[in-house]
Amino acid sequence: MKKKIFIDGKAGTTGLRIEKRLSTRDDVEIVSLPEELRKDPKARAEIMNSVDYVFLCLPDAAAIEAVSMIENENVVVIDASTAHRTNPDWAYGFAELGKEFEDKIINSKRIAVPGCHASGFIALVYPLIKNGILPKDAYLTAHSITGYSGGGKAMIADYESNERSPLLKGPRQYAIAQKHKHLPEMTKITGLENAPVFCPIVADFYSGMEVTVPLFKSQLNYGGLEEIKQIYKELYNTEIISYKEANDEGGFLSSASMSYKDSMTIEAYGNDDRIILVARYDNLGKGASGAAVECLNIKLGCEKTKTLEL
Repeated sequence: MKKKIFIDGKAGTTGLRIEKRLSTRDDVEIVSLPEELRKDPKARAEIMNSVDYVFLCLPDAAAIEAVSMIENENVVVIDASTAHRTNPDWAYGFAELGKEFEDKIINSKRIAVPGCHASGFIALVYPLIKNGILPKDAYLTAHSITGYSGGGKAMIADYESNERSPLLKGPRQYAIAQKHKHLPEMTKITGLENAPVFCPIVADFYSGMEVTVPLFKSQLNYGGLEEIKQIYKELYNTEIISYKEANDEGGFLSSASMSYKDSMTIEAYGNDDRIILVARYDNLGKGASGAAVECLNIKLGCEKTKTLEL
């Protein structure tokens, strides 16, 4: 029997891509509300309590409100907002980090999809802390370049307007007050005691993301570049996340290399004295909708890669 799915907020960039990934499947049925009832609380509550899975592609406050409307204990919620990512009662939807993460997804009815910037940072840092190479009290810096689709419909309209500001032609750093909403999960999930100095940058391309964490040898408890590469090779060896050796483009690293894909590459460059760790993926793929669909696949017990673009 097909599982019924409701995507609350499917008109947004994440919701649209989730719907596209699921639209060709024979094991699920997407149900929706008429346009005039899309924001009607009673209608939303009724449909959310009548389905098997609810995807939330909403602002944080609206996602919290939506969860409060669900009284049917059998409904599984997969939330793409920031609202529940640090809540210990929710599974953190990043199965590749280890068996304990995947098991919690399998056994939970509440799953929080990782944030786009946070996905790359956590993929790079978590295994190094787990294996003792990086201390928990490390002071780190992270740079992240993203396509403008990460800013949602308003930012997409700004960048694609015929009358756009000349300022949009150059990359723009933001969250300069060091209060980015992904910092709490970046800290909590990795186990870091100190939030990193985080430098996100939005640039003039639609989608794609590159997260870079630089390290000095003095920051490591032991080991160096080769030990880090070996940890990544052992952990990330699937179609969805894989370690790539010498994956640069003639000495360059394009942040658009994984655009429109739901996979992620993990890379490490430099030498034992100065190392750069790199994660490349799509901010709307493994950074959002692809990760959400992967969580659904895990819950359904089918191939994790089903209808993902890899």
